Amino acid sequence: MRADRAIASHAAVGNSAKGKTKLLLAWCDAMAHLRVGNETAVRGIMAGEIHDAHSVVATIQPAITLLGLGIGAALVSRACRLNPIVGYLGLGLGIATLGYADDFSGPVVAAMAEAGVMFLLFNLGLHFSLGRIRAEAANIFGFGSLQMLVAGGTFALLFWAIGLPLEFAIIGGFAMGLSSTAVVIGLVRERDQEDCPVGRAAQSILIFQDIAAILLLVAAGALSTGGTMAPALGLAGLKALAAFGVAVIFARYLTGPLFRLIARAGSSEVYTATALFIALAAGWATGVVGLSLTLGAFLGGMAVADSRYRILVQAEIDAFRGLFLSFFFISVGLGIDPAIVADNWLTIIGAALGLIVLKCLLNVIAGLANRWSVPGSIQLGFLLGQGSEFALVLFAIPTVAGLVESEPLAILVTAIAISMAVTPFVSNVGRKLAGKLRSGPPDEKMEGDNGPVVIIGLGPAGRAVADALSYNEIDFLAVEPDHARFEQAIADGYHAHHAHPADPRSWDALGMERRQVLVVATGNVALTRDLTPLVEERLPAIHRIVALPTSEAENEFEEMGLVPVVSGGEGGPERVVEKVFSALNVERKRPAPSRAQDEAAMEAA
Repeated sequence: MRADRAIASHAAVGNSAKGKTKLLLAWCDAMAHLRVGNETAVRGIMAGEIHDAHSVVATIQPAITLLGLGIGAALVSRACRLNPIVGYLGLGLGIATLGYADDFSGPVVAAMAEAGVMFLLFNLGLHFSLGRIRAEAANIFGFGSLQMLVAGGTFALLFWAIGLPLEFAIIGGFAMGLSSTAVVIGLVRERDQEDCPVGRAAQSILIFQDIAAILLLVAAGALSTGGTMAPALGLAGLKALAAFGVAVIFARYLTGPLFRLIARAGSSEVYTATALFIALAAGWATGVVGLSLTLGAFLGGMAVADSRYRILVQAEIDAFRGLFLSFFFISVGLGIDPAIVADNWLTIIGAALGLIVLKCLLNVIAGLANRWSVPGSIQLGFLLGQGSEFALVLFAIPTVAGLVESEPLAILVTAIAISMAVTPFVSNVGRKLAGKLRSGPPDEKMEGDNGPVVIIGLGPAGRAVADALSYNEIDFLAVEPDHARFEQAIADGYHAHHAHPADPRSWDALGMERRQVLVVATGNVALTRDLTPLVEERLPAIHRIVALPTSEAENEFEEMGLVPVVSGGEGGPERVVEKVFSALNVERKRPAPSRAQDEAAMEAA
């Protein structure tokens, strides 16, 4: 403005030389003022940008700090042979004890923690195609409802018996019947139990529990608004059915064309963006209509499960799932009040112990009521014997929390967190106990005695072959030379035998001469080298397939006449399975196992 006024004051100078000189001086003066004004404006803009930059740094600093500390906690946990979940929970409690919990209570950390659970459920949905939902319907809606009725109903009666309000007894009691989806699915994946009877049953029960958690959240919402629960629950059920219908339509008509279009782009970034979009948008959509974000994430994964691009999507999601889940468990630890822990630590330990013991017992009873064997019921019951992250969410709702005093509720929340932290140890106890109960006198006729395939080693590749053969009703003999892995396989329901196939004295007992295909899936290159000369000498006509963890020794075994398959990395076990069916010259049935096969597998468990 000052520059404009300077020019205007000399506008009537005329065209004389003197006037031109004055006009030039006026213009220079105006430009000088303009430059000063611009510099002031630029400094203001830069100050604003610096302020915004500091604001962004302050916003993301808690997440960056937790990420770095989480890496350290995971490394320490692994060094101590503990599950990283324990390290994350301990880290959160340690930060809270030092008095810095409020520094990490911002929206960024909360959103990343919520995203972790969403990605976990999305990954779970990727393993539950529509065919598998139909095959697992008995487990999801039969076994799942039975477990919730036994465990949740017992806790509800217990809360009501000790004098808690009826509303809290119902909501809180059934919340205690829930198990931690994040913890259990993480353990199932880590132990490669996703396709064994115990792992499938656990996943099915957790799906039903997630549906039950949604109904409990709706009930808590109706309680907070003063409304009646029954209409709200009915509306939530209708919404859930509608969401399931949308997922079915998307899976049948839209998934294939969408990914074919993306494949033409040939960009990995587009795959990553699409995978994230489906997982987050599905959760957002169910959240908008008043349902759980995790239910939407699960339905989003289920919509992609039957697609030929599932493996690509899963590979993109896995990295984000592990990263964001760490924020969830750290946030759980941050929510524990150190003062209450210090003043009531004996009570908290007793409450956590009572929760675990009672929950495991009730789960075992539910398993037996579902006509599972004692070993299978014990392993499943101990695996699901912890509190749930959904219970923590329910108890944080002001209306629910206001029904009881703060100190008992804090003790209960802390006990739930402890039960989640010790789940790896508790489930290992149940797994070992189940394995010992399953061991007994040898069968009169060895399992898989006449099977055309012998599998040596039940690691990831060996289990994949065993599952595929079982689904296709092809008999096989499984041998595990490593005793620890043998006990794990037995505990997980696989019919395996402990033997050392490199010792020729075991060959007659194993009936190696009757086999068509030999699959060496130990992952032990040295053992494979020792076994190869014996096979070449005594069984020159047998198809020999070796699963190698890396491609390092691939040429070496190919020269020996074996069929080497790199089983490490994404899709490695699947490649081994394809080679086995090719050697058998049998067409593989790819859909999920039938109901009869599932029941047979569970009966065997």
